[in-house]
Amino acid sequence: MSTSPTQPTRTTSAVSDTSTKTPTPHRGFDNRDIARIAVFAALIAALGLMGPIPVPGLVPITAQTLGVMLAGTVLGGRRGALAVIVLLLLVLIGLPLLSGGRGGPAVFVGPSAGYLFGWIAGAFVAGAITHAGGRIVWWRTLLGAVVGGILVVYLFGVPVTSMVAGLPLSQALVSSFAFLPGDAIKAVLATLITAGLWKAYPQAFPARMQLAGQ
Repeated sequence: MSTSPTQPTRTTSAVSDTSTKTPTPHRGFDNRDIARIAVFAALIAALGLMGPIPVPGLVPITAQTLGVMLAGTVLGGRRGALAVIVLLLLVLIGLPLLSGGRGGPAVFVGPSAGYLFGWIAGAFVAGAITHAGGRIVWWRTLLGAVVGGILVVYLFGVPVTSMVAGLPLSQALVSSFAFLPGDAIKAVLATLITAGLWKAYPQAFPARMQLAGQ
């Protein structure tokens, strides 16, 4: 009695692509990102509560903008900007978290309102520049702190001061120069703190930066 030839068993040799691809870092926000944003919003608030710091020969320095720079250089553009937004929302509902114990809706229509909105854009730009290379390097951090934390903030702040206070734009610009030395000091401090944190505690940075630094 003849038997039919055994049919060859079909085997699948292909392996699912998902098992062979190298996992990529998640681009959304996780619980750790939310915690980082909250921590930096609190840091900016705490630096504002310190009050102006007298410096011989210079206009007294307010440390709050140092927190804005750090939010960008450490957290990156989106997360840094969100940390500033969280702080400003708390200020909007009346919490006195700005330098000098200021808070409430009135601060968003005063002469310094442009600087507050500039903080959001400034933190974003500082973070975008600092994190552009996937690793923290001092010169890019300093560039981010200067461009985002100073130039962008002034770009928002000076025109609003001019408009609200009724000053010529040139006069508002010249009056802002008194704060440049203090802001330059804060940019250097932000660079040193960010570089030191990158070496000592890289977990403070977003996950994609931690993977790039490995």
